[in-house]
Amino acid sequence: MARNTFAVDEELEQEFNWQHYRRLGQYIKPYKHSIYRVLVVILLANIASMLGPYFTKVAIDQVIPQKNMTLLLWISVIFLASLLVIAWCLKYRILKMTEIGQDMLKDMRFDIFRHLQTLPFSYFDNRPHGKILIRVVNYINTLSDLLSNGLINLISDLMSVIVTLAFMAWIDPVLTLYSLGLLPILFAIVMVIKQKQRQAYQVLSNKQSNLNAYIHESIAGIKITQSFARERENYQVFSEVNEEYRGSWMSAVKIQFLLWPVVQNISVLTTCLIYYVGIRQLGVSVSTGTLIAFIGYVNNFWNPVINIGNFYNSLITATAYLERIFETMDEIPAIQDAPNAKELPMIKGDVRFSQVTFGYEPDKPILKNVSFHIPPGQSIALVGPTGAGKTTVINLLSRFYDVQRGQVLIDGIDVREVTLRSLRSQMGVMLQDTFIFSGTILENIRYGKLDATEEEIIAAAKIVQAHEFIQELKDGYHTVVEERGSTLSAGQRQLLSFARALLANPKLLILDEATSSIDTKTEEQLQVGLQQLLKGRTSFIIAHRLSTIKNSDQIFYVDEGKIAEAGTHEELMALRGRYHHLYQSQYDLIRAN
Repeated sequence: MARNTFAVDEELEQEFNWQHYRRLGQYIKPYKHSIYRVLVVILLANIASMLGPYFTKVAIDQVIPQKNMTLLLWISVIFLASLLVIAWCLKYRILKMTEIGQDMLKDMRFDIFRHLQTLPFSYFDNRPHGKILIRVVNYINTLSDLLSNGLINLISDLMSVIVTLAFMAWIDPVLTLYSLGLLPILFAIVMVIKQKQRQAYQVLSNKQSNLNAYIHESIAGIKITQSFARERENYQVFSEVNEEYRGSWMSAVKIQFLLWPVVQNISVLTTCLIYYVGIRQLGVSVSTGTLIAFIGYVNNFWNPVINIGNFYNSLITATAYLERIFETMDEIPAIQDAPNAKELPMIKGDVRFSQVTFGYEPDKPILKNVSFHIPPGQSIALVGPTGAGKTTVINLLSRFYDVQRGQVLIDGIDVREVTLRSLRSQMGVMLQDTFIFSGTILENIRYGKLDATEEEIIAAAKIVQAHEFIQELKDGYHTVVEERGSTLSAGQRQLLSFARALLANPKLLILDEATSSIDTKTEEQLQVGLQQLLKGRTSFIIAHRLSTIKNSDQIFYVDEGKIAEAGTHEELMALRGRYHHLYQSQYDLIRAN
């Protein structure tokens, strides 16, 4: 079976570097004051945790031999108080850092989502949507532990190591050196594991992305799957993709879990070494209380070292996901505001193409030196064979792409010189594949004008002949529709799209096969509303149904990258050229049926 796009591992276009961690640090900056307070609490907890072994030493070496019960009681009370302080500090740290970490994740998720809104259609056309979705949700979620607790725990553990070493050196410098004797072995092993672990998690992120993409594609295409009885084949593909993910997961965690037993074993060996050296020196340079206290400090030393090892594991794991996250954020939008872009004033609707040449591939032009002028308020129909460049005209007008040569002007202003928002907010675009959002009918129509009243919405629906079918729904305008409007027919979705466009009241209107899913009877009813929709607006209409475009002010027959014929319906029919042949063929087909 051929490998579909979802099953192809994505190549990492930008290798990870330490600048990524600096960028990650930018998400910490807004919360630095809160983090400083947490650090003070952590330092307090570390100092309080050092009191236990020291009091044990004092009690064994001095208080118990002297049978000083009063001092022993006071030591016990202070020790209990230190435990309460540690417990409070731990609670504060966990709650506060969880809150800060989730806020940072929210900021990062917002940034990547906002950036995705600026990327061109080609970015989404060339990638399975599941692979994009996983970066916004799953990959950022994997950073939760790192940002919520990992970074602050690292600082806490480093503080603990420093404070513990200071107490150890104060009590016995020689035993302190023995405690550090096995650290070089640990560092050597870590360096060996590091690269293998990062590579394993890069593979895992690819397989996770593939699995997510296939699930997304399967859900989106479930009607086609069941229509062609392809469930068994889909099970097989899913099984293969799922097994690849499982295998990569097992490989990654096997390498990840190597570090913990290494650190644990070195910790145990260090403790044994301290016992061996301490017992040999017992009564000479080391007291019983000192040895017991020192073993307590060794545990205090190695526990944070183990935690640092776990953090290192999390860091290497997160690195594989950070690479993908920042790769998406670094995707440069092909179309963006010029540095000196200005706001487009309220437009009249004068449109001019001046010697425009454009191709989706630089060496394969779709439009070739096209020029035309549309006065305000006129409706223009674009007809012609598939691939001739009709949709390309409106893509350039909406500035979804930029011309390679020439100019696209609205009211005499080049569309490249104005902000995208000020341009597109004055345009209404209706496509063949009408998108309906999950929510009520009312909310979907109001999408075109967020401050519209219910009366304005109903008036727009009546004009485009949508009011009647809406009234027949269970809750009328307050009926909840599912994602993509799956509970509505294609024609009903297009009528809602007409109402949405009419409500937005754009000065420039683009209809790209917008009536293709409407039956002939409904289209006849819609013609009155459509004329109302087109009235006073400069409109571009692409339609294969020639009955939809007969009343247009001008009709452009686009072919081979040029406007081959232009004129009214009557003029083009009289010309008896390409348009006449197209119209006559469709008329004969209708009459034959």
